[in-house]
Amino acid sequence: MLEDVGPGLSGGSRVLVAGAGVTGRAVLTVLAPLGVRATLTDDSPTALTSFAQQGVAVLDSAAAVEQMTGFELVVTSPGFPATAPVLAAAAAAGVPIWGDVELAWRLDQSGRYGAPRQWLVVTGTNGKTTTTSMLFAMLEAAGIRAALCGNIGEPVLDVLDQPADVFAVELSSFQLHWAPSLRPTAGAVLNIAEDHLDWHGSMQAYAQAKARALTGAVAVGGLDDATAAALLDAAPAPMKVGFRSGKPGPGEVGVRDGALVDNAFAHGLVLADVDSITAAGPVGVLNALAAACLARAVDVPATAIADALATFRVGRHRAETVAVADGVTYVDDSKATNPHAAQASVSAYPRVVWVAGGLLKGASVDEMVAATADRLAGAVLIGRDRAVVGEALSRHAPDVPVVELVAGEDSGVPVKADSIGSGVTHVTRVVDVGGRPMADAVMTAVVEAARGLARPGDTVLLAPAGASFDQFSGYGHRGDSFAAAVRAALG
Repeated sequence: MLEDVGPGLSGGSRVLVAGAGVTGRAVLTVLAPLGVRATLTDDSPTALTSFAQQGVAVLDSAAAVEQMTGFELVVTSPGFPATAPVLAAAAAAGVPIWGDVELAWRLDQSGRYGAPRQWLVVTGTNGKTTTTSMLFAMLEAAGIRAALCGNIGEPVLDVLDQPADVFAVELSSFQLHWAPSLRPTAGAVLNIAEDHLDWHGSMQAYAQAKARALTGAVAVGGLDDATAAALLDAAPAPMKVGFRSGKPGPGEVGVRDGALVDNAFAHGLVLADVDSITAAGPVGVLNALAAACLARAVDVPATAIADALATFRVGRHRAETVAVADGVTYVDDSKATNPHAAQASVSAYPRVVWVAGGLLKGASVDEMVAATADRLAGAVLIGRDRAVVGEALSRHAPDVPVVELVAGEDSGVPVKADSIGSGVTHVTRVVDVGGRPMADAVMTAVVEAARGLARPGDTVLLAPAGASFDQFSGYGHRGDSFAAAVRAALG
């Protein structure tokens, strides 16, 4: 019965879908056969026109706010914060608000697509994609029918009709915020550091959104991270499993004598050799431990975990070596979109020319810069919040040479010394020369500046610590632009 999905969703119900992007399209597709009356709203008139031409009922945001009491349910794309006018109006009118993950969870649990699946959820500030990918590889190695979905692979809504028994689900804090009834078979919080504070409003709210991954049967938390460990301790799950980079205690998974060891689901069971993990640095080991915890929660044997890790390769734009020339290694870690991820990335190399900047989303880079200052051979700063990074470098790494790239509309604006931080030693203006896209011009200048700072043995590392949308279409576009510029420069 459709009513089993939850209040607000039944035959003939009026449902407002907020957001005309990939998620909105997936929501509309799932709702279509359910007999509900779906209406789409978005801030973009162009997007709404496109859907209207396909026969979808649409409302602009202002009209949706005015007509909110006529809806039984709002299903929102995860990027919409609670302060968005449409969602604020829904809350004021008492209309339930679900995210796409909440809708997927309720539909799956209702049995509409067959027996409910086991959900294995991964969240955290850093390492979600690598951990979820490792988990998926372990499930496949064990012969388990699994789907990779959520914030990686396909939206969960799009895999509901696939023949899978287990979902390996990467979820962001946004998705978890709008999924209050989610109770996964097992869920992991890898770590917690400042990120998306502009969306959540506070560090506490951000952490509590992440903690929703720990509300199922098995909660998994990173014990090397104080906040994640505290969330695990407070979790309501019947079984709590911690993972650490050191020797595991009772109920933990950790490292002993060069091997991953399970002391939670077994006693001292060796899972895999640390040397078999290809993901760079200590964070790669932690990611493997977290994935192993979730895999063990659904009885994946040690042999499958070892086989998966031995053949696993990190995804695109995650510590991906682009080229090696004249003793200098060029690495694309464009997916390091927050300071916590950037710190882990820089820490994996002994001496780094750091390419950083973009949209910091309210996060501070001071702690990250202070922790990695002794590894920095130089820095090349880009993007809207480059001055914030430059000021942190001036405070915590004053001897590191810094180049700031001023691009786009900023290129014609005089740069005041006090606006770029006393740590910036050189300013390069980037202009669109010869009709090239600005992204290409920026990265060409980045590589030129980085080559001037690097010496044999160094790593030129794109680990921006910020989002990319100020200058690029996404972190993938940023990484691809970097790789192309490197290859062009090296001939």
